[in-house]
Amino acid sequence: MLECRGQAPRRDFSFAIAATTIGRRAGSFGERSNGGFSKRSLTAPYSDNNGLVGVNPVARSFAIACCVAALAAMSLVSMSAVSRAAAPADLDGVWLPDVGDQKRQEQGNVPPWKPDILSQVQHMTAEEKAGRPFLVLSHCLPHGMPSWMLIMHNAFEILTTPGRITMLGEVDGNRMRRIYMDGRAPPEDPDPTLHGYSIGHWDGETLVIDTTAIAPQAYIATSEAVGIPNNGDMHIIERVHLVKPNVLYDDMEITAPKVFTTTWKTTRIYRRYPERHYEITEGECAQEDLTAGKDQFGNDIFVPNTQNPDGSVRAVK
Repeated sequence: MLECRGQAPRRDFSFAIAATTIGRRAGSFGERSNGGFSKRSLTAPYSDNNGLVGVNPVARSFAIACCVAALAAMSLVSMSAVSRAAAPADLDGVWLPDVGDQKRQEQGNVPPWKPDILSQVQHMTAEEKAGRPFLVLSHCLPHGMPSWMLIMHNAFEILTTPGRITMLGEVDGNRMRRIYMDGRAPPEDPDPTLHGYSIGHWDGETLVIDTTAIAPQAYIATSEAVGIPNNGDMHIIERVHLVKPNVLYDDMEITAPKVFTTTWKTTRIYRRYPERHYEITEGECAQEDLTAGKDQFGNDIFVPNTQNPDGSVRAVK
């Protein structure tokens, strides 16, 4: 019988043994002799026209297929083991922000604004109370960091794959964070983005995320009506960890020298409800300014929504 020596579990190669057995039963490959076929086993030596002895070609094909399968199985087992070892905490799934705690943080843990920045924040707060809120989230731009983690009200999903953890935000397709876990260094000449460039590693069961290369236009927001652009050179360290199986804490240290007097430490809480089977949904910010309509040919399209005098698209009562 053909053997394929490897370290993978025996059950992974039952197909190879079966194939050899089938070959042996059907395995009559030879020349017609005395009105029948002379039987030659797949494993019998094979002699060509030059008298050279080798392995039967069919048997050799089985052996190659068996060994390739062994290597593939060993590779998959190895990758699975690495993936499990690299993710000591199960963060995968859909998470909902604790909006009530966001409000408590907004009132009880104020960022260390510089004096000239604080006056801007106080003006925004007054405008919001007067019914004229500043729109931190405008032009359908991403929340950006750290505002996404600070003030989001929608669910987001965490996906762990080899070498990367991805955060996908609900509603807008541009709410996405890539956290590289493959040991790479930060880019020497990065292109700043609103979410920045994030590199992570595990410290025990805590995911440590280091984010740099954040665009200066990215807001540091304490609510959807109060926020200031970081103005450059911002650096964020996050320590993401489970305090209960379905309660996630994100401990953030935000250094923003252009707007803060010192590093701001704050925590945001998220909850997972596996029994409810939540999923994030599709949507686009721009759709708020559009409504269903028809073109001149009767095709279904979006058309601009009627705006109120203040620029909103809410129905006027």
